[in-house]
Amino acid sequence: MSEINFDVINARVTFKNIPLHTLSRFRFKDLKIACETFKKIPGVAECIIIQTASRVEIFTVSNLETGDTPDGRRTEGKSLILNQIKETWQSLSELEQIDIDHFDQTLEVYKSTDVYLHLLRLACGLDSVVVGKEEILNEIKSSLSHAKQINTSGSILNKLFESVIRISTRIRETTGISKDVLSLGDVAVKIVDEKAGLDAKKRILLIGTGEPAAMVAKTLNKKGFAFDVTSKTIERSTGFSKILSGKPVAFEDVLAGFDKYDIIFVATTSDYFLITFDRIKLIMEEKKKGTLILDLSDPRTVDEGITALPGIKLLFRDQIAEIYEENVKSRAGIVPAVEKIIDKEVPILEETMKRIYV
Repeated sequence: MSEINFDVINARVTFKNIPLHTLSRFRFKDLKIACETFKKIPGVAECIIIQTASRVEIFTVSNLETGDTPDGRRTEGKSLILNQIKETWQSLSELEQIDIDHFDQTLEVYKSTDVYLHLLRLACGLDSVVVGKEEILNEIKSSLSHAKQINTSGSILNKLFESVIRISTRIRETTGISKDVLSLGDVAVKIVDEKAGLDAKKRILLIGTGEPAAMVAKTLNKKGFAFDVTSKTIERSTGFSKILSGKPVAFEDVLAGFDKYDIIFVATTSDYFLITFDRIKLIMEEKKKGTLILDLSDPRTVDEGITALPGIKLLFRDQIAEIYEENVKSRAGIVPAVEKIIDKEVPILEETMKRIYV
């Protein structure tokens, strides 16, 4: 038996690099076709894609022993494979020219041990929007299962992902990093439900397309509530809705139809008031039913003066901050312990991967 020489490559675009509404353009409409197309790149033997609301990550294995194609283990072979990965990505997604022009700055590329470290951190929930959330581990499992089903993964990526799933599950159980995790969206939706009651009859609006808005959208989706989403531009709302659901609505239309909504979540990064007394006075004066508005923005983007209008109840982020921040603080204390275990596991995982034989 002879040892395999291979390169595991991870090329990724995540919420850390670009806004969520832009990330939608980097996604693949058909994951099966995407995996199969990346695997057809000369020099690529395996492919798994992790695609979630906050990231698109491609994992490939380069393992060339014979043939005229440059060896994937050499500099020229690696560069060729990476260029083809970028070209294939462009052909399978909805990238605009501005995305293509800045692709090299947006795309993160890692190899071998750095990939093992990243995948372990990801599976343990350290690189998620909400630290410790178990959702990403389930998505990693799903990505592996899908790749096996369509036959785009093989012995190397299967071994890597299976090992990472096993190790991260043990770390989560040992440290408790996943215990009672609450996102800002979980707390926000819970408090609104307690104050006004959430049901299928309520018209819900989400203003914003950033990470706080994404947390609210995920919780609303999980609970099965439909909602409209709006932002400064309809393009942002549309991009956000492609990955996090919601019906995109132009902000001007939202202001004109403000009285139609029963529950409004505001989660933006604007540095001025988006909703003021003067902007909604005429449309809200005749409304008979009440409206609950929760402003999660920091700084606030809803003028407190709107409470002078009949039926409006206004809540601010600081009214739920204690619950949310206490939950975040409790997990933050666990993170160093998780990182310490990961640092010990990476060399073991690296050695395991080196011992894969034909």
